Amino acid sequence: MTTDATLTERVLMPVASDTDARTTCRALRSYSPNQVIAIHIIEKAGGAPDKAGVEQRRNNAQSIFTAVDDVFETTKTAVETEIRYGTAIAQAIVDAANEHSASTIVFSPRRGGRWVRLLTGDVALSLLTESNRPVIVLPGELEETLSDGSVAASESASTDTGRTAPNRRGRTRRSGLG
Repeated sequence: MTTDATLTERVLMPVASDTDARTTCRALRSYSPNQVIAIHIIEKAGGAPDKAGVEQRRNNAQSIFTAVDDVFETTKTAVETEIRYGTAIAQAIVDAANEHSASTIVFSPRRGGRWVRLLTGDVALSLLTESNRPVIVLPGELEETLSDGSVAASESASTDTGRTAPNRRGRTRRSGLG
């Protein structure tokens, strides 16, 4: 049986952007992982022209890794970073988890409507169905409905795991893993 302590022993954390890195790291930090392996997958087009130059994408990855380092800077968590290349993002993440002997894969879901997920493929669903190790989905940014009816994003209460907040459909979602 895997315990909470072993789940956070050696965490593989895929990150797609600076915002994604900060959101995921803030949510993960409260679980005091021993080691985090942050990976950024540079998606290759599989024969088609790439969206951006390789150097530009590497620079973007370094910016993402700086965000990871900033969040874990004052903790005892050891952080490794790695850039990977692949045409199938979920498979590249699972391969990295296997190669690093990760205890778990951890991510925060990113926003995107059903059409975006349908057209681009749902990496989160693929991770959940294709991984041979535990996958933990951390709370991401929560949305609050303001008194004037507008919606404002706010950081999740990742350090208060007993706190709940309404999601955009008005349902209550528990912050944290427990």
